Amino acid sequence: MAAIQLSASTISAKKLPSFEGLRPSAMTMASPLRPGSLPLRSFRGFVVKAATTVTPKYTTLKPLGDRVLVKIKTSEEKTVGGILLPTSAQSKPQGGEVVAVGEGRTIGANKVEVDLKTGIQVVYSKYAGTELEFNGSNHLILKEDDIVGILETDHDVKDLKPLNDRVLIRVAEAEQKTAGGLLLTDATKEKPSIGTVIAVGPGPLDEEGKRKPLSVSAGNTVLYSKYAGNDFKGGDGSDYIALRAADVMAVLS
Repeated sequence: MAAIQLSASTISAKKLPSFEGLRPSAMTMASPLRPGSLPLRSFRGFVVKAATTVTPKYTTLKPLGDRVLVKIKTSEEKTVGGILLPTSAQSKPQGGEVVAVGEGRTIGANKVEVDLKTGIQVVYSKYAGTELEFNGSNHLILKEDDIVGILETDHDVKDLKPLNDRVLIRVAEAEQKTAGGLLLTDATKEKPSIGTVIAVGPGPLDEEGKRKPLSVSAGNTVLYSKYAGNDFKGGDGSDYIALRAADVMAVLS
């Protein structure tokens, strides 16, 4: 059988059908789908909510490792004087009830259990964790280290029991007057970064899973980082802040 070899010079363009009506923009090349290969515009109808919804068919949720599941406290809808607050003015809750805890974590050769029990009221870092809707209520799943402390009595922040390396400080009152004697308005009063330590946590865990004591203790007057920690208003009208011991810069005497 004779073989026929064709070259570009042997093919006459006039013998081929005309493709003048086909524009390049009318053609799309299909490519195999690979994970992560779809362009972002393909997901215009896909919306990720800030709070993950757990479907009703799941009736239990077991946190893993050193994570904790907290049922979020409902936002205050009224002021102390009974004035109804709009949604935009309602402060985001920073507390709730522990409803489930993980089995703990391993540090070195030691297994460290989560030092929290279900049913207790806790305060947590403002921006920590992942919100989710579970059994019809809003919950937060977060790490144990994001729990600031435990509210043991009266649910007042002055009774907060700090955890790990956290420190509870009663903030000093802002100066009412300038050095020259001028009266300051609330808007011009500078937020103080000095206060008295009310309570301290047991300290962070070292590489062997043992607690390291903190360098400050209750009763110390301290200078702390201005933008650190969680601010609270106590039932006695005083301002409090809970922060990490590393954010305490100096002890004053």
